[in-house]
Amino acid sequence: MKTGIHPASKKVKYICSCGNVVEVNSTLKEDEIRVEICSNCHPFYTGEQRILKTGAVDKFYARMKKTETLKK
Repeated sequence: MKTGIHPASKKVKYICSCGNVVEVNSTLKEDEIRVEICSNCHPFYTGEQRILKTGAVDKFYARMKKTETLKK
């Protein structure tokens, strides 16, 4: 690699809103970066399934609940 053309990298802390702190190398000037979601709390990595019940989805669940009560 050529010397003098690459930006200087340093240790930076990534702080998630869930409280997880990860220390990585970065070329950013800040000493810490705050993020909203990380691999500890993201549903893809945790295996959780979250369904937002808004609009059409909410209506669908209401219909399903109604048909279940009618079957009983």
